[in-house]
Parts: sequence; C-alpha cells; structure tokens
Amino acid sequence: QVQLVESGGGLVQPGGSLRLSCAASGTIFSIDDMGWFRQAPGKQRDLVASITSGLSTNYADSVKGRFTISRDNAKNTVYLQMNSLKPEDTAVYYCNADAKRGRWFGVKTYWGQGTQVTVSS
Repeated sequence: QVQLVESGGGLVQPGGSLRLSCAASGTIFSIDDMGWFRQAPGKQRDLVASITSGLSTNYADSVKGRFTISRDNAKNTVYLQMNSLKPEDTAVYYCNADAKRGRWFGVKTYWGQGTQVTVSS
C-alpha cells in the first residue's frame, strides 16, 4: 500500500504564512500527479493546486499568486507554501497522489488523512 502523511497545519493570523508537507511512503514504483485539496465545513472538497511529475503546476483561481506547490521527487514529498492567508482559506487540507505500486500495476489515487488550517485573528 501507499501512505500519505501531511504535516504543517495550524492556526495563523490573516496575512500570515504556513507551509504544508505531504510525504508518500510504502510500496511505490512511481508517482504521477500530486495535489492539495481542501474542504471547509459543509462544503465539498475542492482542488487547491496540483503538480505533475515533470513539475507543471495548476492552481485554483482563489489561491493564484498566494500559494505555491512544489515537490521533491527523490523524497516522494509535495509541499504547499501558503502566503497572505485569508479567513476563507480555513479548511482541512488533504494531499493526494496518483501512484503505481509496481510496473504492472495500474495508477491509483491515494489520500492523506488531512491537516487543519485555521486563519483567524
């Protein structure tokens, strides 16, 4: 199996910054896309940012210019640098990864357990 473990969430004041990390471990042959999603109470889980194995990135309009996604392929880790945080960024943040456990396995999407980000004064 593949496990994803997030870290770096917490409470921050408006205008502040946080950096989330998500490390993949287990039986991994390759990882294609990795991404960050978020879910606020009573709302659906939405894409925040994604990054391909070739380091092409994609962002939700609401975070463009404030958040930066990056990854370290050698460490199977994806990061989300969040700057100029707003109260509306408050949510549980989940990472995901499209991974293969072996050459002859299909690609499967794996999810982390989530980390809470709260932006409040």
